[in-house]
Amino acid sequence: MTNPRHLWLIALGVTSVVAVATSAEGDTRTTPSGKRARVEASYQRVAYKPIAPAAPRRAVPRDHAAYSREIAEAAALYAVPERLIWAIIRVESGFDPRAVSPRGARGLMQLMPETAAILGVRDSFDPRQNIHAGTRHLKAMMLRFRYDLRLAVAAYNAGEKPVAAYRDVPPYPETREYVAQVLRFYDAPVEWPAAPVGGVRRYIRADGTIVYTNIQYGQLASR
Repeated sequence: MTNPRHLWLIALGVTSVVAVATSAEGDTRTTPSGKRARVEASYQRVAYKPIAPAAPRRAVPRDHAAYSREIAEAAALYAVPERLIWAIIRVESGFDPRAVSPRGARGLMQLMPETAAILGVRDSFDPRQNIHAGTRHLKAMMLRFRYDLRLAVAAYNAGEKPVAAYRDVPPYPETREYVAQVLRFYDAPVEWPAAPVGGVRRYIRADGTIVYTNIQYGQLASR
């Protein structure tokens, strides 16, 4: 019987083969004729399966502080709150300048190719171009919907036509969740349509505080 103490393995990394010796000194066995004979050590080639390398980890998006200058420039140039631009970028791309959505939106503020072309963007993956163009587009939506941030943010996500058609946030789960997230990060009041009574509206802030006011939504949100 093979002595386990004499078993040894040789891993050949280049050929990916393991050689197994039945004994380092050989065994004495009985032959079919009844004689005792010494059997030299023999080797058997067995397959060796290397361990698959771990999948590469996805790069961590850059921190938003890396774009504070671009955000400040765009905010000052187009009169849009810095915090709102920051909130849009956080929800759109998580501050990943190379982000591409399944629909083809690109960059930090996820510009669709046709929108980027209209805005004169040459490289949607360039942070400065993307932030400036995205902020201009956001400002256009704010003007279009009279600074109602809820509608402006919805239009940025779903397009202005559905918002104009519904005269409200379209009943798309994705858009409603998007608006809620952006306004939560912006720390603006969040309201899902409630019929005004006597000109007073009911708002729910991100921290759960309920506010009753006759101040226009956009004015309240910018304070």
